[in-house]
Amino acid sequence: MSFIPRSGVEALMPEEFQRDIIQNAPEQSAVMSLATRAPNMSRQQRRIPVLSVLPTAYFLNPGPAERTDASDVALKRLTQQMWENKYLDAEELAVIVVIPEAVLEDSDYDIWAEVRPRLLEAFGKAFDQAVFYGTNAPAVWPDAIVPSSIACGNYVALGSLGDIYDDIMGEDGVIAKVEEDGFMVNGHVSAITMRGKLRGLREKAADGSNTGQPIFKALYKEGVQGATRYELDGEQMIFPRNGSIDPSQSLMISGDWSQLVYAMRKDITWKLLTEAVIQDSSGNILINLAQQDAVALRAVMRVAWQVPNPINHLQPDDDERYPFAVLGGVGS
Repeated sequence: MSFIPRSGVEALMPEEFQRDIIQNAPEQSAVMSLATRAPNMSRQQRRIPVLSVLPTAYFLNPGPAERTDASDVALKRLTQQMWENKYLDAEELAVIVVIPEAVLEDSDYDIWAEVRPRLLEAFGKAFDQAVFYGTNAPAVWPDAIVPSSIACGNYVALGSLGDIYDDIMGEDGVIAKVEEDGFMVNGHVSAITMRGKLRGLREKAADGSNTGQPIFKALYKEGVQGATRYELDGEQMIFPRNGSIDPSQSLMISGDWSQLVYAMRKDITWKLLTEAVIQDSSGNILINLAQQDAVALRAVMRVAWQVPNPINHLQPDDDERYPFAVLGGVGS
């Protein structure tokens, strides 16, 4: 019996393959998702007046003395209210991606469509790490959140107060440190390794046992496109997957994110270069696009951030007041 076997026509049978590239949805900036965005800047620097001295009111007849006729003409005391300037300084974040034209021609995919989301993710990571830790941050930017929190005493080492519940929720825990400085925690940014530590965490009962309601919850939205929202003690919690959190420096950053302000001088812009010469910092030519048949995508943004940290009645000392606190690993 003669027939054409499958092995004889495999060369003519195209393999079925999935054209969609499976990948995690690129995450951008955790800071920008929680912080307050100010209007776009029209210049490189913007001045922010910040309250620095609070007025005080006085009774005219304090103490136990009886009221006299002189009380009606007692002298009123003076007070004052003052402001100081803080600044938003826009600094440039940029990168160039080069691809040979032959590679673009031979690819079955829109490579630029794949590159752009990852560049956005890289920009978000770079901005977050500069804000959180001062990594590669411009010199004119304010001190980063984690070192600033540590400097003013808003730091708790994991396990230093007994258990993780007390580290976060206790009288001297992370949340309490922010409250003592006159701010209310409205969000948390955490290393993804914290999820396992938090899943079984519950409110403490009257006898001190952890038998109450879970304080870490996942709120699921309906529909396939609905994003899951995580909450810790009722406030939003974010677990960045863009690599911006360094667990050796911070397991969790909690604070009043309305006190962190950022602004764009220029949002991300894209420019396709076809005839440029790309050089390094020493002037050495890395590639000549026109001569070497290549194209380059240049991405640029200019962004600024600041923590105004205004004075309040609970903590008037500027050196001791900060709207963020950090939970760190043991020995970090």
